Amino acid sequence: MPDVFVAGLDGQTRKKAIAILNENLAEVIALTLAVKQAHWNLKGAGFIGVHELLDDVADRLRDSADLMAERAVILGGFARGTLEVAAETAKMDAYPVEEEDINAHIKALKDRFLTVGESVRKGIADADDAGDEDTADIMTEVSRAIDKDAWFIGANAPK
Repeated sequence: MPDVFVAGLDGQTRKKAIAILNENLAEVIALTLAVKQAHWNLKGAGFIGVHELLDDVADRLRDSADLMAERAVILGGFARGTLEVAAETAKMDAYPVEEEDINAHIKALKDRFLTVGESVRKGIADADDAGDEDTADIMTEVSRAIDKDAWFIGANAPK
C-alpha cells in the first residue's frame, strides 16, 4: 500500500474500508452515468424541471464519488474509479440507452437509486464493523444524498 495518512487504524481495517469505498465508488459512478443518460434523452411533460434536476443530481453524485475516492487514498489505497472498473464491478442494472419517456426514466432512476442506496447502507454497517467510523460517516453522508435525490426524482412520478 502507498503512504498512509491516518492514525489509529490497522492495516486490515484500512484494507476493508478501502474495499468498501471502492465497491460503492463503482456503484455511484454507474449511477451518475445513468442519471446523465436520462438527462440527455428524456422527453415529456415536466421535461425542463426533471432535466435540470438531473444535472444537479449528477453533480451531487460526483461529489459523493469524490469523497469516497479521496478517503480510499487517504487510507493508503487507490481509488478504483475508471469507467472500466465501474462497468466490471457495479451491480446496478444496466440503464436503458434507447428510452425517452420521462416516466420510464423516473422509474428506472428511482429503482437504481434504491439499489445503490442499499449498497451504501451496507457499506455504512461494514465500515462500522471493521472499526472505521470515519469511513462509516462518509458513507452515511453519501447515503443521505442518495436518499434525498431518490425522493426528488420519485416526486416527479405520475400519481
